[in-house]
Amino acid sequence: MANQPNLSDNWGAIKSSWHQPLLWLVIFLMFVNWGIEARKWQLLVKHVQDISFIKAFKSVLSGSSVTMLTPNRVGEYGGRILYVEDGNRIKAISLTIVGSISQLLVTMLMGCFGLFFLRFISAERNNALNVLPELWRTIIIYLSVGITVIILLFYMRLNWLVRMLEKVPALQKFVKHIQVLDEFSNMQLLHILFLSFIRYLVFVLQYVLLLQVMQVGIEAWLSFWLMSVFYLIMAIAPTFGFIELPLRAKTSWELLRFYSSNSLGVGAAALGIWFINLVIPAILGSLLILSIKIVKEK
Repeated sequence: MANQPNLSDNWGAIKSSWHQPLLWLVIFLMFVNWGIEARKWQLLVKHVQDISFIKAFKSVLSGSSVTMLTPNRVGEYGGRILYVEDGNRIKAISLTIVGSISQLLVTMLMGCFGLFFLRFISAERNNALNVLPELWRTIIIYLSVGITVIILLFYMRLNWLVRMLEKVPALQKFVKHIQVLDEFSNMQLLHILFLSFIRYLVFVLQYVLLLQVMQVGIEAWLSFWLMSVFYLIMAIAPTFGFIELPLRAKTSWELLRFYSSNSLGVGAAALGIWFINLVIPAILGSLLILSIKIVKEK
């Protein structure tokens, strides 16, 4: 483990971080992050109606405000459908799920690569994965790979779901709202998946850069794979919007403590990413929802 700065140096690095260009790059990447998500939503929702990129951007921000109030951001559609015409809103919910599955699939896939890295490649053999018993290491890796394969098959065969549900008479009223899923070609699904992958690279890069800003002392390439495992854990762990920060901080430290002693810097990076990527968009989204309500009242 490399020599780490003492506590006063750590605190000084945090206080001076606002003057570092890398921090402003992280903030800029927040808009890139949500811009890519807006483009995804624009492509998805065009199966029921055409919307502009600006409206799509407002839509995903509004969705982010609602997700902060729901477990694992399952309420995302609640804000997004405000920008969808009344007759298309139920169909749009299924489109939101498609976008979420694509992002989850990328997160799981890259997380599996991160687990393999920790298990077989990492030079620091005493890491968060290898301190577990051999049986648990094997279970975690195989379970993660298995879940990823299942999600991939489900995502690339959405039409199978529609076909199966169509055979159940009691679900006919429900099926008519998800038949839009049958319109997606494999090429369109791969396009959405590619955008999800680019977005994934953006928010992992944000975390890597912020770790550098906080002088955590871990090389960027190593931080990348550690963060891939971090986001894998966060994707499957039960979380709840505004109170998930302690879990983020604890998880990131459990992964990084084998490579750095700068716990304050790790915690500050977790706080920074949470605030930049989740809280700021949620605040902006809340203002947009409020403006919609005011306009409707007038």
